[in-house]
Amino acid sequence: MNIDQIRLSIFLGVLGLMLILESLIPRHGTVDSKLRRLAINFSLTGINVLLVRGLLGGAAVGTAHFAGQHGWGLLNYLHWPAAVEMAAGIIFLDLMIYLQHVVVHMIPFFWRFHRVHHSDLDLDVSSGFRFHPIEILGSMIYKMGLVLAIGPSVMTVVVFEAVLSGMAQFTHSNIRLPLGVDRALRWLFVTPDMHRIHHSVEVDETNSNYGFNISIWDRFLGTYNTDARKPQPEIVIGIPQYRTPNQVSLLKLVVMPLHRTGQAPPSS
Repeated sequence: MNIDQIRLSIFLGVLGLMLILESLIPRHGTVDSKLRRLAINFSLTGINVLLVRGLLGGAAVGTAHFAGQHGWGLLNYLHWPAAVEMAAGIIFLDLMIYLQHVVVHMIPFFWRFHRVHHSDLDLDVSSGFRFHPIEILGSMIYKMGLVLAIGPSVMTVVVFEAVLSGMAQFTHSNIRLPLGVDRALRWLFVTPDMHRIHHSVEVDETNSNYGFNISIWDRFLGTYNTDARKPQPEIVIGIPQYRTPNQVSLLKLVVMPLHRTGQAPPSS
């Protein structure tokens, strides 16, 4: 299989597994139609994929190939063993995505786009891909710049993108893990319960647990929140300004950044 087929297989495999688990072991009750939300979130996903492919071509993977051919980036100068290079590249990119997430919550212009992600009234596997097209383009350009700067191998970027996709689905999924498993996993990885706190309507909870994969960034940089005020099944998901399904239709999500309602980022 080529790279695109591998990535698609991982995406569909994780998606199918999470959808099955969400039906068997849900953690949180729903307030909106799941089918409606799936249609909206995957419509956005389709738009974003077509937009990135049309405007940025090979995106981060293509950039890694270009950097390798021309010897650009720090790792192309260091000549570390492949395994060490891959580990360093993935850890660095993980940290940079964490910092990007903090920034889009802090700066009003970026929050206008990122609030599309937080406006979901429920949280499930599809929420991991609910992003405004402009935010997706900006995020990809940011990743391409990082790849040019550090020069990771193509395989490093492929693995990172697969991890990013898989963990986005897992951490947003509405599944109930045994509490002991959740607590153990949290020492290194972000779990659904940990990330659900980040999607709470409570400001201080929204401004916490920014990680998507490795949980240590939140722990080391002071943004970790162990528990929400309410028990997990009772956490109110979303942002205060958008509380009805009619406010978060596909068309209204696309034009949401143009509206002043909820324009300022959440601040504690």
